[in-house]
Amino acid sequence: MGAANDSTPPSESEVHEIRVRGHLDGRWADWVEGLAFTHGADGTTTLVGPLADQAALHGVLNRLRDLGVPIVSVRRLDADGLGERA
Repeated sequence: MGAANDSTPPSESEVHEIRVRGHLDGRWADWVEGLAFTHGADGTTTLVGPLADQAALHGVLNRLRDLGVPIVSVRRLDADGLGERA
């Protein structure tokens, strides 16, 4: 089975946005690879920042799962952090 063909070359790290239900406290920053926290008025927390690779992304998602934090969405952002890559 071959690897998925991605038209964008791999970079040192990719920026991801992970949205979770509930307001996470900043003390969890070390648990989520130091991603930046933003609390939404809708009761969610958005975590944004660079992750070294897919293994790092899965590590963050696994930690959130282990904490019992419901994941709402996960997006890979473009280099500017403004939206999904094409």
